[in-house]
Amino acid sequence: MLFVTYGKNPYSMVREILEEIKPEKECNRDSLIALKPNLVLAKPSGSGATTSPELVRGVIEHFKEKGFLNLIIIESSWVGDSTERAFDVCGYKDLAREYNIELFDLKKDKGTKKKGDELTLSVCKKALEVDFLINLPVLKAHCQTRLTCALKNLKGLIPDKEKRRFHQLGLHQPIAELNTIIKTDLVIVDAIMGDLSHEEGGSPVEMGRIIGGEDPVLVDSYAAELLGLRAEEVPYILMSEQLGIGSLFDEATAIKEHRLDNYPKVTLKPSSRVKRLAQYIVEGGACSPCYGALIYALSRLEEEGHLEKFSEKIFIGRDYKDKESSSLGVGMCTARFERHISAGCPPKARDIVEYLKDYNKP
Repeated sequence: MLFVTYGKNPYSMVREILEEIKPEKECNRDSLIALKPNLVLAKPSGSGATTSPELVRGVIEHFKEKGFLNLIIIESSWVGDSTERAFDVCGYKDLAREYNIELFDLKKDKGTKKKGDELTLSVCKKALEVDFLINLPVLKAHCQTRLTCALKNLKGLIPDKEKRRFHQLGLHQPIAELNTIIKTDLVIVDAIMGDLSHEEGGSPVEMGRIIGGEDPVLVDSYAAELLGLRAEEVPYILMSEQLGIGSLFDEATAIKEHRLDNYPKVTLKPSSRVKRLAQYIVEGGACSPCYGALIYALSRLEEEGHLEKFSEKIFIGRDYKDKESSSLGVGMCTARFERHISAGCPPKARDIVEYLKDYNKP
């Protein structure tokens, strides 16, 4: 099962999800509980690159209130950046001081060899000492793997030398095999603000949701669909499923949603790419998940060379609810338009991509 809640307050949203999932039932009082955010580099969460410290605050308080005090935050930023600086810039040093929690920089840890399915990988020793791992990724696009979410977030648990080797190995297989060595016990995805073009942030789009689950394959395959991708377009997701790490999202997957009427308004940070794509849109009170899906769909169309032939404006938002028009609409609010795509609320970026591809055929 997946749990999704909508809004823009990560602290209250994650508290709500954790009360539903009740992960503490899987822990002993003396368990070492590790929180693994995505602090790929030293940029605040508003950039779309890193996990919100307020989301992590909510996780910490949930477990402390349940009597679990053996908490640690572990991370290793990407090669070339400083984890210590990321801890500071991203607000984690203040968080650690407030709750008396250790920040463990895995760049300073030693690696140990562990056998995966076919590969032998070097893994940070501290990551192997953890009793319960809470994976706290950001939902982002990635220039090489298309998507980075729960499965790829474990790449922060390996030494820098091994990170370089992962790229030499093509990323997908080692990411999948790493997840056979290190088990994720709980996934909480920060999809409040993500980046639609690159994992280092800079083109953030407010997606306005948090996703929770215990199966990283299920979470990632669901996240892929939200970004308009099929699981087969992100090979490490299929590889992970084949290795028995988890199950793929499909139409039968149960999703429990909260705050359905609490979508935040669209708030896009300045970005030349987003601005360029936004010129195709006439937005009137659109919910951010719907708008974000459309932005990502247009990005995909641009990458594939379909957008340059597109000349129409696309209408989206609550201002067009119950209105009739011959224009092109996206989302349930444009259901009375003669031409529209409204499957799902918000619609999936993948469905928008396919619709606009067909629509644009001569």
